[in-house]
Amino acid sequence: MASFFSDFGLMWYLEELNKKEFMKFKEALKQEMVQYGLQQIPWTEVKKASREDLANLLVKHYEHKKAWDMTFRIFQNIDRMDLRERAEREIAGLSKMYQAHLKKKLYQDWSRKFNDLFQNNLIQKYTQDECSSFEYLFTPKATEKQPHTVVFRGVSGIGKTLMMAKLTLAWSDGQVFQNKFSYIFSLCCHDIKQLKTASLADLISREWPSPSAPIVEIVSEPEKLLFIIDSLEALNCDLAEPELELCDNWMEKRPVNILLSSLLRRKILPESSLLITATPETFEKLKSRLNYTELRVIMGLNESSRETCFKTLFQDDNTAEEVFRLVRENEQVFDICQVPAICWLVGTCLKNEIEKGGDPASICRRTTSVYTTFILNLFIPKSAQNPSKKGKNLLLKLCSLAAEGIWTDKFAFNQEDFGENGIVTSDISTLLNMRIFLKAMNSENMYTFFHPSVQEFCAAMFYLVKSHSDHHSKDVQGIEALLLTFLKKVRVQWIFVGCFIFGLLHKSEQEKLEMFFGYQLSQEVKQKLCESLEKISADEELREQVDDMKLFYCLFEMEDEAFVMQTMSFLQQIKFVAKDYSDLIVASYCLKYCSTLKTLSFSTQDILQEEREHSYLEKLLICWQDVCSVLASCQQMQTLQVKDTYLNESAFLVLYTHLQHPSCNPHILQVNNVSFSGNNHLFFELLNQKQSLRHLDLSLTSLSRSDMKMLYDMLNQDECNIEKLLLKDSHLSPDDCMIFACTLISSKKLTHLNVACNSLDKGIHLLCKALCHPDCVLKNLVLANCSLSEQCWDYLSDVLKRNKTLTHLDISSNDLKDKGLKVLCKALSLPESVLNTLRLINCLITTSGCQDLAEVLSINQNLKNLQISKNKLQDAGVKLLCDAIKQPNCHLEMIGLEGCELTGACCEDLASIFSQNKTLWAISLRQNALDRRGMLMLCEAVKHHRCTLHILGLQITDFDKETQRLLIAEEEKNPHLAIIGSE
Repeated sequence: MASFFSDFGLMWYLEELNKKEFMKFKEALKQEMVQYGLQQIPWTEVKKASREDLANLLVKHYEHKKAWDMTFRIFQNIDRMDLRERAEREIAGLSKMYQAHLKKKLYQDWSRKFNDLFQNNLIQKYTQDECSSFEYLFTPKATEKQPHTVVFRGVSGIGKTLMMAKLTLAWSDGQVFQNKFSYIFSLCCHDIKQLKTASLADLISREWPSPSAPIVEIVSEPEKLLFIIDSLEALNCDLAEPELELCDNWMEKRPVNILLSSLLRRKILPESSLLITATPETFEKLKSRLNYTELRVIMGLNESSRETCFKTLFQDDNTAEEVFRLVRENEQVFDICQVPAICWLVGTCLKNEIEKGGDPASICRRTTSVYTTFILNLFIPKSAQNPSKKGKNLLLKLCSLAAEGIWTDKFAFNQEDFGENGIVTSDISTLLNMRIFLKAMNSENMYTFFHPSVQEFCAAMFYLVKSHSDHHSKDVQGIEALLLTFLKKVRVQWIFVGCFIFGLLHKSEQEKLEMFFGYQLSQEVKQKLCESLEKISADEELREQVDDMKLFYCLFEMEDEAFVMQTMSFLQQIKFVAKDYSDLIVASYCLKYCSTLKTLSFSTQDILQEEREHSYLEKLLICWQDVCSVLASCQQMQTLQVKDTYLNESAFLVLYTHLQHPSCNPHILQVNNVSFSGNNHLFFELLNQKQSLRHLDLSLTSLSRSDMKMLYDMLNQDECNIEKLLLKDSHLSPDDCMIFACTLISSKKLTHLNVACNSLDKGIHLLCKALCHPDCVLKNLVLANCSLSEQCWDYLSDVLKRNKTLTHLDISSNDLKDKGLKVLCKALSLPESVLNTLRLINCLITTSGCQDLAEVLSINQNLKNLQISKNKLQDAGVKLLCDAIKQPNCHLEMIGLEGCELTGACCEDLASIFSQNKTLWAISLRQNALDRRGMLMLCEAVKHHRCTLHILGLQITDFDKETQRLLIAEEEKNPHLAIIGSE
């Protein structure tokens, strides 16, 4: 349909007015401009304008929607409501036409994709409950004024896209959002990233039924637009582009990641609504930058629905129940059946195996064994025992395509992609008939694997039967690179591929592959994986990046005791989070082979707290026993952290028993956000026995008064060797300060105390009194975010005057203000002040307070580290500090000035200290509006041969792309300089 505003626009409707009405229109327009304070069109131009001229003047001086709103009002004033109503009908007709087009397209896609998968409408198009749920997503809350941004979070392939299809179908059927949205446009990130550059108008036009979309009409009411941004993870964007790089023009062509970022960050069409789907990893990465109004977690099929799936596939109820029991007993296979498509895959695979007279139990051994059987059987004709040569070659080509796809983040393929991997047109028909491939939802000429996991399996198989060096694409990397990429979760879209490679190395899967392809497979892959894991374990930096839960799943799929034992012997530190029973099974399988661990950190969340049936709880506790057994088997363990864990009584007693073992003697124990089910007394009794303990961290774990009393008794034992005690955010009260006070006086070993994020204001005087006692040996005190009031600064000032051991004080996130700072600075200016580090981050300090700090810096030779980020120091305040830092008595080594409202104007002052101060080696300037000229001035100053600065903390994303390139270039040219955040 042609554009309403252009071809059927203002001129067309003005032509409908007779001469008298047209003069009335002009008079009314004159009044409108005055009444609504609009930009004035010169009356002389209006008076002599023809109908065509007047239409052009209106469009020229006002944006389209405003011009039409004004025209509608004038039509009403001159008694031509018929014209207004006709125009409104025409506009509404565009929406209805698009809705009808979308309905037809969606129903065709739905039939093509789902009709053969489940009978009896197991996957229904949508239900009434789902419609109600959809409506609720976009129902304004009582105080909500901002446009909606709704996020659907779920693992890859769980059914997020399916849910979006249901929502859009319901809208096109007229069941939801009829008065809310005139248009819904679905932007699939897998699809649009192929475009490289586009405008929002281009993306909208792709969805329109004819080549010329009426873009102006569509965006004229942005509040009636819903954009569905599906599979956000496919773009690999971080939404961290500088504001000035974003676009606000829906006609402007930009790189698609910038375009999507502009939409998500409300730079372009900010009044529109957004519905985003993303994997958990992508959501965690971006959630701080997504101002979302609603979050929904897509869980997939519940147990009952999964059982129903099997009953629809097996006509015999007894067989269905027996097969479902086999699946239910394997937690990993049962878990993947949450995904409707995979549930069908598993059920179909087992059904075919039974029909062939095979053993379904062997198929359920591991997840990999299900996929191996399913995929290989697709290429063996039903009447044959073995595949044809053509079938073997087609599978190899398919694996080549899959491998290229995972490395290039491509999950939708066109004819060219097929051709490059040797797949011809007739092969595509074969693959479609097998249902291993489907036509993409958004394009007739694009094809996707039946499910992303099928593509990952085929990609994994490629590495078992081919070498990456044989692949035509240079994007396809070696097995070592794949393993590291998978374990580091660099590509969040990869869910199974690493596990499948390990799983395919199991003896039974090797036999299946060798029988299918007719030759013995090389064992080189296994050797390479072992060497890679040993290399990763030896590299401390790499170990920090690896997700150990991913590694556990790989080893679990492989099910090779010797290999697991060898791999676990490489590891000296392990960190994992078990989120469900399946995770706990897999972790326990690997950990029971550990013997060389020095550091262990784990969380089991609420797995061991939930009320479950007895048999299920027994299984959980067996796994939990294996996890805890590592505490006794690893005699070299020095650091143990248990965090975010909620234990029932039975689970706590298991942990307690293993912690009691004589071989369990950690130096560092961190128990953070842990519930002991009322067994706190046993825990503190246990701590009394651990004379090896030097560092105790109970942060985020709630401590009662009786807990604090037991802690005090423990710390006062002669056998207690604890030097560092951390109780951050442990729900402490001012009364607990008496216990700390007594401890500080009596303990000769406690040198570090962190009680941040506890409301201690009224108890601080007791703590400070103890700090002034000559027997106190504390060196490091953290009182950040402790709700300290004005009277506390006098108490702390006394400490700074009298205490001879305290070298580190952190009072960040308290309302110190300039007045309180002045009190502390008087004490810090005294010659006897021994403080080495002072942290005053986010303390409401202003430019005025910098004068007092400057006096301290100019005379205090002991202060080496000053952190005053997130205070309103501004350029004038920093100038005062710079003048002091240049004084010969200032021995400052580090200063933090992040987010201090600085501009490029302060860079000359900052640059001057780099050459004149002989001790400063680190400065942090992130989150300040420094310009390019100022940044280059700083970099130039660092090059000075007398400069001692090693770290110039500039945040790369604070600058535009050109400045970022210059910044990185400066860092590369100057080996002396490190710019934090440049990578």
